[in-house]
Amino acid sequence: MQWNDRVTLDLAENGVAHVRLTRPDKMNALDPEMFAAIIDAGDAVREMKGLRAVVLSGEGRAFCAGLDLSNFSAPPSPDRKPITERTHGNANLFQEVAMTWRKCPVPVIAAVHGVCFGGGLQIASGADIRVVHPATRMAIMEMKWGLVPDMGGYALWRGLVRDDVLRELVYTNREFTGEEALEYGLATVVDPDPLARAEAIAADIADRNPDAIRGAKRLAEAMLSPDTDAILMTESEEQAKVMRTPNQIEAVMAGMEKRKPRFSDG
Repeated sequence: MQWNDRVTLDLAENGVAHVRLTRPDKMNALDPEMFAAIIDAGDAVREMKGLRAVVLSGEGRAFCAGLDLSNFSAPPSPDRKPITERTHGNANLFQEVAMTWRKCPVPVIAAVHGVCFGGGLQIASGADIRVVHPATRMAIMEMKWGLVPDMGGYALWRGLVRDDVLRELVYTNREFTGEEALEYGLATVVDPDPLARAEAIAADIADRNPDAIRGAKRLAEAMLSPDTDAILMTESEEQAKVMRTPNQIEAVMAGMEKRKPRFSDG
């Protein structure tokens, strides 16, 4: 099954669905079609009969390089909704590409390799389990472009990353490896063949009582759920304050031109 040449979805006989990001020429970067395709896949998975687990991966040299940089130069769509509008339950469009995997009733295992930046890292964070190649290049990248992480990251990183470590990674957008991600809590396990390991974990889960597995996932979400809606809204409100402001535009231009940014103090 395929949507917009961006995502494929297959269901194996053991009940394991495999969702693949299939824009390898762009390192699976996120453009409007990719956002829509990922959300469609998440919706479709939740309706599958006999579903036991999901493996989420990216084709080519990367899991997902984050936002397609051409999006920065494109004018906003005239029918684009404010990011503070909840278009997908408790989330906006951009948050839903990550949150859809937490809303999936069965465990989702992300197989991460190559590059996993920005929105790509937040999508991987939506999975229950992240199997990461030790040499994967990772970063919470948004600050490079003068933005805050606003695709569900703050809701998803609770309980994973120590508070001061998370602050440093966000504030500096420092790149780190899959090995370091394991130390920080952003990877569950590192493996030189993350896809094979993710498929093995999914197959193991598929052999368990599916009712108990779904119940265990609901319990895991219940531990974190009381403040999720508020966190998602706060992400959107903070992003709305900085998007397309002079300093955010300067951050983008400096990044594109590979120079030191010249920010104003308003």
